[in-house]
Amino acid sequence: MNWWDDALHRATAEVLLAGALAGLVGVHVVLRRLSFFTMALTHATFPGVVAASIIGVNIVVGGVVAGAIVALGVAALSRHRSQNTAAATGVMLSGGFALGAGLVATQNGFSRDLTSFLVGSILTVSPQDLVTTAVALVVVAAVLLACARPLRYTGFDRIGAQAAGFATGVWDVVLLLAIQVAVVTIVPAIGTILALALIVAPAAAARQWSHRLSIITALAVTFGALSGLGGLYASSRWDVAAGASITLTATAILAVSTVLSRLVRSRPTATARLRAFPA
Repeated sequence: MNWWDDALHRATAEVLLAGALAGLVGVHVVLRRLSFFTMALTHATFPGVVAASIIGVNIVVGGVVAGAIVALGVAALSRHRSQNTAAATGVMLSGGFALGAGLVATQNGFSRDLTSFLVGSILTVSPQDLVTTAVALVVVAAVLLACARPLRYTGFDRIGAQAAGFATGVWDVVLLLAIQVAVVTIVPAIGTILALALIVAPAAAARQWSHRLSIITALAVTFGALSGLGGLYASSRWDVAAGASITLTATAILAVSTVLSRLVRSRPTATARLRAFPA
């Protein structure tokens, strides 16, 4: 039997690729505090995915287009003094999700259940989905690596980046598009609702262990892949929905990392106190 003909083998490869991709972009989401905006992208991607399925084109194309519209909409709304970015993002989140739900409600007789895009369907990923995820991982990794310097400057010292001549607005768009590509790519496996956890949790867990961007990135990619593998195992072992189990695994990794890192940091303090008061 061909390795790619087995649904579990395809699911295993998909969670590894999707977890690595989510961890890679999640580092920038966490460090720039873009979690709420990313949540808006995941929800607003839904109508684009649904529309792409209805007209018969690749869902990645539909999701990227929808995400670009949301990003431009938030930028336009937040320019007005009466609006702020958080409020604009919240409006776009609700409006986009409502539009997707309305499109699903108007369609009947589809062979593929469009509501599966909400929570994912990892066991139904196709070889084409694997190729799409692999290509997205390579492209996003290449973009983030090639643009590491300007993205780092604009993320950590925006005023300094502007003084150095960097077009901060352009690099913000580059990063947002990279995040959007990652979100759309992992939708078939994780779903639009649960994608945020796989993007944020591994990166937040990695952030507990280091302040160096290279180490944080490596740990985030590792934690993302482990979240996918652990969630897939739990799903097959206890017959739990795969998207939910992957999300819970990522959340557990974050919780354990938070506790362990605090214990490690507090140990030298405790030792120093003992030395300060010898017996």
